[in-house]
Amino acid sequence: MKKFFITASMLLGSFATFAMSPEMSPYSNEIISKVQDYKEIKVSELPKAITEAFANDFPGATIDKAYVNEDKKYKLEVTTAEMSTTLYANEKGEWIEK
Repeated sequence: MKKFFITASMLLGSFATFAMSPEMSPYSNEIISKVQDYKEIKVSELPKAITEAFANDFPGATIDKAYVNEDKKYKLEVTTAEMSTTLYANEKGEWIEK
């Protein structure tokens, strides 16, 4: 009987740890800001270094959409003959792993 009460109290106590809403989580604001910090721009507004690097490294591919963040890092939605993907680059035209 003693084990039952200990197990039941541990089980009920564990529910409280999962009851925290996402708004209360200390990490939720950081995640949201990381996801939403890119602002859409026109493909024609991309720096020349990025467009040249893209043309050299991905011949035949097209840039569908372009985004930039405050750190001047660019997110490119790209379509190739085989697939669609997302690439990241800095303003110097160097590719970034994400």
